Amino acid sequence: MELAEKAAVMVEHQKHEKDCGSTGVQVAILSKRINELNEHLKAFPKDHAARRGLLVMVGKRTRLLRYLGRTEPEAHQQLLQKLGLRK
Repeated sequence: MELAEKAAVMVEHQKHEKDCGSTGVQVAILSKRINELNEHLKAFPKDHAARRGLLVMVGKRTRLLRYLGRTEPEAHQQLLQKLGLRK
């Protein structure tokens, strides 16, 4: 993911102008990276190191979403809809 793409994702999901690390922003960035890595693994199915990295990222995103669901249920639902994720 390029820096410009990451900045665009951050701007789209931030709560205020200087927000760069809130839970929603982290989940959005992880989702973008997960989608890119998924495409890579379709082309290179034997890249086991990348597959492990993907599983680590999915686990981190799951934990962040669980935390967001506990602390801010409304924001959790909005983020799931915006990113097109299942509950």
